[in-house]
Amino acid sequence: MARDRRGMLIKNLSERPLTIRMATRKLELEAGEEIAVTAEEVRDTVLREHLQIRSIAVVRPTTNEENEQLEQELEGP
Repeated sequence: MARDRRGMLIKNLSERPLTIRMATRKLELEAGEEIAVTAEEVRDTVLREHLQIRSIAVVRPTTNEENEQLEQELEGP
């Protein structure tokens, strides 16, 4: 049975702004800011490195509604 992959809500744990340059896009997070990333982006090497050094943390998996909204935002107008 195939597993349904979901995106994650991540949070900048730093007290300063943080820029994460992934293969798909660049995230610019203010201190304490939360942002959703896609299931594909969760597997990004750069994002994983930030998780390992604890500059960011996973807050929770995204909901179906958040996933749909994020996909629409990334597709553009």
